[in-house]
Amino acid sequence: MAEIGKINNLEIVKEVDFGVYLDGEEDGEILLPKRYVPEGAGIGDVLEVFIYLDSEDRIIATTEKPLATVGEFAFLEVVAVTPFGAFLNWGLPKDLLVPFREQWQKMEVGRSFVVYIYLDHESKRIVASSKVEKFLDNLPVEFEVGEEVDLMIFGETELGYKAIVDDISTGILYKNEVFQTVKTGQLLKGYVKKIRDDEKIDLSLQKPTVGRFDEFTEKVLSFLKENDGSMPLTDKSPPELIYEMFGMSKKNFKKAIGALYKKRMIVIDEGTIRLSVK
Repeated sequence: MAEIGKINNLEIVKEVDFGVYLDGEEDGEILLPKRYVPEGAGIGDVLEVFIYLDSEDRIIATTEKPLATVGEFAFLEVVAVTPFGAFLNWGLPKDLLVPFREQWQKMEVGRSFVVYIYLDHESKRIVASSKVEKFLDNLPVEFEVGEEVDLMIFGETELGYKAIVDDISTGILYKNEVFQTVKTGQLLKGYVKKIRDDEKIDLSLQKPTVGRFDEFTEKVLSFLKENDGSMPLTDKSPPELIYEMFGMSKKNFKKAIGALYKKRMIVIDEGTIRLSVK
């Protein structure tokens, strides 16, 4: 059985003037229009195709690949708004519908939104929803603190940025711990910082410091050794400059130089830190 909204590997079973028919098993023969048939392909060959419904709601195949398939999240641009809802460009000739009931805010042409793509089982139509949170957090959290995860930013609050975590859950990046530009739709690598009692996930763009304090200290020490024993930063420097130079938060930077200072390995002057002369 062919999966609508997914990439399928289907066998050519018939050739006609306007294309070929593929074996859709329970769905019958599925047309692959002539313009999509690879040169030299014939009966018995298996092709990788995307299955969807054409403008007349007939199951059809294409060798073109959409920007995302059913069961995935994507950041897509609105190309039209009609009485039926908003339509998104997802890389195929037929645009992707977001019904009005599935819009968490009014969609406008030219704007892009994070959406979840799914199959409406009653109509068999592929549609999308910008109410992404209802498609997440359906299972108990099984992440571990310190685990690396894939993030997609899908919203912003006063506290921080809301992110989809590994396509299965949601979490938050707190603004006071983010030292780079973050935008809706952006894909990032992050880390699980904390799992709260309510199973909400706190995220970080830096690996949590639990058990990793020495790494930050070594990073600062190595920098000093490689730069004539000094740096133009101190514990009073702006967090943005610290992150730009070391990729760590100001809190971790202060802990690192504090450890080096206690061991009398550095001297902190006005505006600079330098290695001690022994």
